[in-house]
Amino acid sequence: MSADPGSKAGSLGDWLSLVKFSHSIFALPFALIALLLATGGRPPLRMLALVVVAAVAARTAAMAFNRWVDRDIDQRNPRTVSRELVTGKIGAPAALALALAASAIFLLASGMLNALCAALSPFVLIVLLGYSYTKRFTWACHLILGLALALAPLGAWFAATGSFVHLTTPLLLAGAVLTWVAGFDVIYACQDVDFDRSLGLRSIPARLGVRRALQVARLLHVVTVALLACFGVHTGLGVWWWVGYAAACSLLVYEHTIVSPQDLSRVNAAFFTVNGCLSIVLAVLTAIDLWVAPIAPV
Repeated sequence: MSADPGSKAGSLGDWLSLVKFSHSIFALPFALIALLLATGGRPPLRMLALVVVAAVAARTAAMAFNRWVDRDIDQRNPRTVSRELVTGKIGAPAALALALAASAIFLLASGMLNALCAALSPFVLIVLLGYSYTKRFTWACHLILGLALALAPLGAWFAATGSFVHLTTPLLLAGAVLTWVAGFDVIYACQDVDFDRSLGLRSIPARLGVRRALQVARLLHVVTVALLACFGVHTGLGVWWWVGYAAACSLLVYEHTIVSPQDLSRVNAAFFTVNGCLSIVLAVLTAIDLWVAPIAPV
């Protein structure tokens, strides 16, 4: 069935499902980690609120735009035929309007933070929205998605500092986010390897096959673990951070034990549950660590 071209309003649940609002737990906790470190664990309430608004708005814009761009592809993929733009629960014009409105909110919130965030925000949007086209021409689309989410901790750092100071800290965290997201996106894309090949779409699984793609995902997550360790050492975070680090490493190991070339039935658990827990655990234990042993703001 073709997607309804009209501007159906849809229910609140439809809209939340469209943009996968719950997936905000991937990037937002890392933005908060960067913000906490830059402010010594005590961000001003206004700054905290604007960072949260900017992060959620940016992700909403990216997700709504992705669904709008991919609506014809989703209509042909058996795995995605129940998505809101395919079934007509939400019209394509309405989804595009949401993407534009969320983009405007992101630009406004960034401008209210400081001049540097205002200047960088249009370039951030180019990456966030441009990602939606990348699987049409490059298998490295997973890395570009990782970059899009890795901009969250960098943006939060710039929100707090307003300048390019002490960038080693946010760059280590951003690198960890990039490889972490790219790794679990490779796992997720294994579900569509045959479909992607049939349409000429690019992905690591489509290029290398499921077995080798899962090996690439493991390698990316080894880099994640190394960068998070470097981040912990560089920042001088204490025991609670390292408890969170150990939990994150354990979750990544678990993620790779529940998927295999022969059994992809638990990909959704690996994608959402495991990675959502990882980001929240790290953010909470970082906050506890800074509460127990405060550090000076940047």
